[in-house]
Amino acid sequence: MGRNNYFQFKQFRINQKRSAMKVGIDGILLGAWADIRNCSTILDIGTGTGLIALMLSQRSSAQITAIEIEKNAAQEAAENVVASPWKNRMQILNVSLQDFAAETSQQFDLIVSNPPFFQNSLKAGNESRSLARHTDSLPFPVLMKSTAGLLSKKGRCAFVLPIQTCEEIEILARENDLFLSRKTLVKPNEQKQANRVLVEIAKKEAAVIPDCLTIYNSDGTYTDAFKILTNDFYLKL
Repeated sequence: MGRNNYFQFKQFRINQKRSAMKVGIDGILLGAWADIRNCSTILDIGTGTGLIALMLSQRSSAQITAIEIEKNAAQEAAENVVASPWKNRMQILNVSLQDFAAETSQQFDLIVSNPPFFQNSLKAGNESRSLARHTDSLPFPVLMKSTAGLLSKKGRCAFVLPIQTCEEIEILARENDLFLSRKTLVKPNEQKQANRVLVEIAKKEAAVIPDCLTIYNSDGTYTDAFKILTNDFYLKL
């Protein structure tokens, strides 16, 4: 969704030269929106270039684990982490969520993911891009079951999703004794319907009043709400 002009972490610029998965609005939204309060451990599922994990490192003092199934993306994420100011409290693992969940006993205060979402469409020609965009490698039921097992008692998870998958995720969450705790609909501009949703899911049931975030004004500039949310991550807004 949209543009990514002038994106930078304070004095650190993410490496995108070799990646098929560029810095995009979806990841930026999730990295800025996720609630990092009282989080000492964070897991980023499907980290790609490491964008969201790095954003959460800038925003918090948590120990962050980021997993990525695609080898080249994991290598690039590791390079970005090494080049960052937060490398001492971050680790990148080239592993699937299924294998990671089966092998670790660690639990996390926050789990985030910008998961693959093309379920019934033609496969992308590039294998790396296909892994990033299709749910074959990480079906939503697997994502929710694994997330439920990896969350600490006070933990919560945050996802950015296509709007049409929101109901499915909420049903899967309840099947795993998890409940919606925050929800933000995302509109490209005022003339279009919401096509993304940011959801937070936790172990405690709560009343949720959805809000809405619009990215662009009619003249193509960013809205004030988007600027406030992402101000720490753009050189020019």
